[in-house]
Amino acid sequence: MKRAYQLIAPLALALVSACSILPKADPSDVYRLASAQATNQAAPVSWSLRVNKPQTSEFLDSPRIAVVPNGDLISSYANSRWSDPSPVLLRNRFMDGFQRDGRVTLLSTDDTNLQSDFELGGQLQAFQSEYHGSAVEVVIRLDARLVRGSDQRIVASRRFEVRQPVSDTKVPAVVAGFGQAGDQLNKQVVDWVVAQGTATAKR
Repeated sequence: MKRAYQLIAPLALALVSACSILPKADPSDVYRLASAQATNQAAPVSWSLRVNKPQTSEFLDSPRIAVVPNGDLISSYANSRWSDPSPVLLRNRFMDGFQRDGRVTLLSTDDTNLQSDFELGGQLQAFQSEYHGSAVEVVIRLDARLVRGSDQRIVASRRFEVRQPVSDTKVPAVVAGFGQAGDQLNKQVVDWVVAQGTATAKR
């Protein structure tokens, strides 16, 4: 027993020493997807809407801030991340956009099981910055679908793509570019959903 203890004690000490010299993980800067969209006072529609997280690739379904530095290579900015995975960021951004727009007031998300007249979802194809030589731009590409809640029938679909040039390659400037691109996309999607939902509800 004494011999076993003599063997275990140095091993345990070595493990403790090894743990103490392992490099600590670098802290990450956590960014929100900001919005500068104005609040409107518009006449509300009578139908309800559920905003779902868009489906996306495994890489984009994470808090990483994606970047395409060259060709087909996709990577992420070191020591920086979003506050939520990209699909959640975009869904929450749409929710905020509809609330600021004021026309669709009966809103819910896929985090609840509330019944709704329509559902907004789709496929997030791109949510990244892309380099073209020395220039960089933010690209958001969404294949959106508006679905009728009663029978899950697709009533409208459309591809949205926004490209926002960024003046600086540093992460804060890129994040600001995402905010500007998000505002553009949000306005387009809100206007489209209101038009398609209102037209379908009248049939």
